Amino acid sequence: MSTRRTFLKQNSLLAAGAWASVSTSFAIKGAHAATSAAPIAETNYGKLRGRTSDGIHVFKGIPYGADTSGKNRFMPPQKPASWTGTRDAVEWGHLAPQPLPSGNYDYTNACQWAIQPGGKGEDCLVLNVYTPALKDGGKRAVMFAIHGGGYTTGTSHNPVFDGRALAHRGDVVVVTVNHRLGALGFTNLAEFAPEFAQSGVVGMMDLVAALQWVHENIENFGGDPSRVLIFGQSGGGGKVCHLMTMPSAKGLFSRAAAESGASLRSGTRENSTKSAERLLKQLNLPKERFHVLQEAPFDMIIGAQAVSGAQFGPMVDGTIIPRDPFDPDAPAISADVPMMAGSNLQDSNLSRTDFSIDDAAAQEQLKASIGDAVAKVWAGYREADPKATAANLFARISSDQGIRTNTRMVIERKAALGHAPAFLYLLTWQAPFMGGRYGSVHGTDVPLIFHNPELWPLTAGSAENRIMADRMSDAFIAFAKTGTPGTKELPWTAYDPSTKPTMIFDVQSGVKNDPHHDLLALLPERPRGRGLGF
Repeated sequence: MSTRRTFLKQNSLLAAGAWASVSTSFAIKGAHAATSAAPIAETNYGKLRGRTSDGIHVFKGIPYGADTSGKNRFMPPQKPASWTGTRDAVEWGHLAPQPLPSGNYDYTNACQWAIQPGGKGEDCLVLNVYTPALKDGGKRAVMFAIHGGGYTTGTSHNPVFDGRALAHRGDVVVVTVNHRLGALGFTNLAEFAPEFAQSGVVGMMDLVAALQWVHENIENFGGDPSRVLIFGQSGGGGKVCHLMTMPSAKGLFSRAAAESGASLRSGTRENSTKSAERLLKQLNLPKERFHVLQEAPFDMIIGAQAVSGAQFGPMVDGTIIPRDPFDPDAPAISADVPMMAGSNLQDSNLSRTDFSIDDAAAQEQLKASIGDAVAKVWAGYREADPKATAANLFARISSDQGIRTNTRMVIERKAALGHAPAFLYLLTWQAPFMGGRYGSVHGTDVPLIFHNPELWPLTAGSAENRIMADRMSDAFIAFAKTGTPGTKELPWTAYDPSTKPTMIFDVQSGVKNDPHHDLLALLPERPRGRGLGF
């Protein structure tokens, strides 16, 4: 097993090389752009000056909300201030304040393999736009990407979210976004004072504010506000599911996709209040002095969050988030919105540190979730995949029992509404990272959808990665444009509970009805969780 130090040493050249490639590309295109007119875009708040790179106009760090520090901390997002003249939009805005990712395993390091640009700060309500043309009447579909990282980490600045390749391939407008995270986005102080009634959901309100900005301004960037796809992986998928039940978001998007993050339920008011109390206790603040939280340095709050044991994420507050996203059924408020959701065959390998385990050790580890049925389950999966490592077979079983089951339940409940179509997929292609030992692990889909397979260690260095990127990005582009992800090369049938058609993304892709039915039937049912990390 590689240690953290060994991994960082082995992959420092990879990280540096990838970043150098990105930087060189921007430098070359930036020099080219300097010889021609920089793109200028109009917004409701003033003019923006961007850069043109690889034929795509790029605008970074666009404010869609005001600074969230001081009196604005824990409060609903406010409109950004207008400006005079033309504002440069060529540098990243702030990342939302957040703790360092936990864990010392290789996967975490791979997903956080470079220090993200922009710096941390509470003036973090920013978005980035990638577009082929400005205000040309093109009415392009808009792909609004929400980053993962649960509800506590992540940023749109990661190279994998570079929207140039996707915008170019699909002739679409790509928007990526930052929003408040963790304790600064989801601390429920409603029980302490009425003016903080919405403090536990402001991170989700930020995303609605960003979608409102898109609705009001995206035509000036060549986009169509009536064709907006919201999509996200992991925690981003959970945020998509929450947006589908929020009255304030209704009409701001027309399609939705959740990648390895389909969420049935949200947090509870009771648990979120307990998390707020834990945060106060960690900071040695009595409840009657909770207002000090608005005055404390943000790094003090984030530091307390990291060690308090508290969990931070959205909750059902009864107003902004009136109900659980997909429990006991799909939300009627978004019944007319087509939805796509999927998972990866070995999603749960993201937490694997020991890849040397044998079948006996893997079965012992599975007992906690499968119990007495473990021997029967293992025998069935081993017969179906005799060449899989024990680690990957373990990940396949736990993924089927967890993320994959949740995803199918979300799509089944969406289809049961009988309005807009729903589509289900499974990514089985094995990522080449570290000799393929992680399999189709959590996050494998992101660089493929963005058509950036060489900008992410999980998918870089494979003869097949470009093929997979073509297939997944084309499906998401088609979905953004038409509300169906099927293409001429890869037709896709809408979900029917009687046949359970599922798109299998692999070197040989195609729709299969109820794939792996016999294996899934072996799994005992387990309680459904309340979303990712909360």
